Amino acid sequence: MKKNGFGGDDNITLLAKGVHLKGEIRVEGTVRIDGRLEGGIHTKGQVIVGEDGLVQGTVAAGTVVSSGRIKATVNAVERVQLLKTAVVIGDIHTPVLIMEEGAKLQGTTDMGVTAWPEELPKLAGAVRDLASHKAKHALTHEKDVAN
Repeated sequence: MKKNGFGGDDNITLLAKGVHLKGEIRVEGTVRIDGRLEGGIHTKGQVIVGEDGLVQGTVAAGTVVSSGRIKATVNAVERVQLLKTAVVIGDIHTPVLIMEEGAKLQGTTDMGVTAWPEELPKLAGAVRDLASHKAKHALTHEKDVAN
C-alpha cells in the first residue's frame, strides 16, 4: 500500500484552494485545508492548514499543523505546530505548542498546567547545604629538582 506525505494515514479529506465551505467536517483521519472553512473540524487525526487556508470556527484534532490563517478555538490532544506564515486569532488548548519564528498568535494558550510545586525539586548531593561546599584549602609541596 502506498504511503502518502501525511504520516501514513490513508484517510485524507481535502478542502482545495478556491473552495468555500460553511459547515462541519467530521472524519477519523487527516484533514487538509487549502480553501476556506467557516464552521468546525473534528478528527482524531491531523489537521493541516496550508498557506492559502483559512479556518473560522473550531478545530478539534490530535495534531494541528498550520501555515495558514485560523480564527478559532483550537483543541489538540497531542500538539499544535505553527509554521512561519501561520496566523492564529483565538484560544489554543494543547500540551505542546511549537511556533516557528514569524508565526503570529493573538489569544490565550492552555497547556494543561494548573499549578506548580510549592517546593523546588531537590538536587542530588544536598546542594542546598552551601556550608559543606566551601572551598577546601589544599596543601602543596614543592620539590627542588636538580638538573
